[in-house]
Amino acid sequence: MTTHLTRDISKIAEALRFGQTVGIPTETVYGLAANALNEQAVASIFSIKGRPTSNPLILHFYNLEQARPYMEEFQEELYLLEQHFCPGPITFLVAKTPRVPEIITAGLPRVAVRFPSHPMLRTLLAELDFPLAAPSANKYGAVSPTQALQVKEQLNGLIPFVLDGGPCSFGLESTIVGVEGQKVVIYRLGSIPLDDISVVLGYIPEIKNQTSASPLAPGMVKFHYAPNTPLKYFDASVRAKEGIGYLFYQNIPDGFPHLQCTVLSQGGDLREVARNLYRSLIEMDAKGFQQLYIEKPEPMGIGLTLLDRLNRATAKFQ
Repeated sequence: MTTHLTRDISKIAEALRFGQTVGIPTETVYGLAANALNEQAVASIFSIKGRPTSNPLILHFYNLEQARPYMEEFQEELYLLEQHFCPGPITFLVAKTPRVPEIITAGLPRVAVRFPSHPMLRTLLAELDFPLAAPSANKYGAVSPTQALQVKEQLNGLIPFVLDGGPCSFGLESTIVGVEGQKVVIYRLGSIPLDDISVVLGYIPEIKNQTSASPLAPGMVKFHYAPNTPLKYFDASVRAKEGIGYLFYQNIPDGFPHLQCTVLSQGGDLREVARNLYRSLIEMDAKGFQQLYIEKPEPMGIGLTLLDRLNRATAKFQ
């Protein structure tokens, strides 16, 4: 089987109805999607990715109304965030109803739901009478793809189609939130910065994104989002060497060969850095360097999410 890129939404809908697993675009990263109510199809997500079944999946819906039969409750605090940020890159961890298969939640009592904003995905979700289960469309632990061709390169022959929706507009996974003790908690830092969520809530939510062998939500494992090439943080002691690749946020320092370097944002815009990060890591990973170095982001705004992802990526090589 060869994996085909397509822009035909009806072809993707038909494949999903037949229990196939396909690549889909979202505003965050590309997803590997299956009919969430077809347990055999969902099981294929885990086997294609090499993902442990102890790591829960996210359910994707067109809107909150479509999701209500799958949720026991949707707290007022979450409704406030849904009104402000949806459709968009935020995921809600809520108590599930029996309609959600155990394989989706790894047997846990809560399910992650989200309402994506990518227009092609929204058209697809509106056509379907079931939710989509979809983690990122990459091999487990690898860098998430933000372009359709990157999905094909990682999963060619394992899935029939990738819906080509162009480059992802955010480039980092969704922010995952839930409620504990009447207050919002963040389980995964994501494309919506902590500051933006705090402004809407009127307080700064606690971050509970600790690593765990049995994660509460996707993206909480220690080693994740990593290239195959060893990745380390760049600092002032690092010197330019042949066979080494370097990723800089805005400027290439003097003495570093441009052919060995990638700039993530000419203007130093952290949102542009976020949009380009995974694509650039995948491209640099393919160049055969012995090692990669990347600048460490400042822990402010979306920089907090960048730091979270890069800490998990570099942890693999410590």
